[in-house]
Amino acid sequence: MHSPDDKQSALTLHLADELATATLARHLAPLLTPGMVVWLDGDLGAGKTTLVRALLRALGHVGPVKSPTYTLVEIYVISRIYWYHFDFYRFNFPEEFLDAGLGEYFRDDAVCLVEWPEKAAGCVPAADLVVLFHILGERRTLDVVAGSEEGRICLNALKSGWCDVAG
Repeated sequence: MHSPDDKQSALTLHLADELATATLARHLAPLLTPGMVVWLDGDLGAGKTTLVRALLRALGHVGPVKSPTYTLVEIYVISRIYWYHFDFYRFNFPEEFLDAGLGEYFRDDAVCLVEWPEKAAGCVPAADLVVLFHILGERRTLDVVAGSEEGRICLNALKSGWCDVAG
């Protein structure tokens, strides 16, 4: 994994509000490809589920998008791609990932969005992309970090598209 200081493998974004999060999602959603694992890391209320909801809406999902805090995983099928939204907040031990049989969801025809990945450390697959959420008053700062070659490709495309929007 690269640190956010590695300019080739990271991007820092400042998001003023939910509309800015939705704008980011519109740029990021088409860049996520089947087989990718995205870790969403940050405190409670930092905006992880808000970003997932915006990503799914950007892809055309019109139904509800619930936090999987109690169900562990919410499943969405969009354009024949499975989108799995995980939340491991309630895990007491990483092995609960294995006990629940969650490894079977991490497939080549799916994009896996994982909240609280550290709660399943050593069991959850490595991230292609990590989104680190930081709360600064009313604003959010996100560090988007590539963890694989697929992640770097996605991140570079996001940088290009985001720079066009942000100026």
